[in-house]
Amino acid sequence: MTTMEHNASKTRRTRQREIILSIVKNTVTHPTADWIYEKVRQLMPNISLGTVYRNLKILKEMGELNELDCLGSNARFDGNTRQHYHFTCQKCGAIVDIEEPVHKEIETAIAQKTGFEITYYCMGFYGKCSECR
Repeated sequence: MTTMEHNASKTRRTRQREIILSIVKNTVTHPTADWIYEKVRQLMPNISLGTVYRNLKILKEMGELNELDCLGSNARFDGNTRQHYHFTCQKCGAIVDIEEPVHKEIETAIAQKTGFEITYYCMGFYGKCSECR
């Protein structure tokens, strides 16, 4: 397989990939790969955990979903690919999207001060959700 054929196979729409993406996009819980695997198995009983992980990685590389790797030890996945913040409840572990405008001024100021090219950042808020308060 040539490099071009390999790259084409990574971007090809497969049934497995479509199911995984649909599950992530249709939940607001920011699920772990294991949770996604359990949901996919209900539709495709013979799928392996490795296949789910591989497809999550490919979907992330394609820009179809985000991996939230700054919210704790287990990576979470988010079907909302617009830039936004998150709130994590320190008591129950719920992760909620915050749909307030993203403050690009922070990114611009840091880039100007450091000379870095910022391609991604993860900023979240932590505390207790309304149910845990």
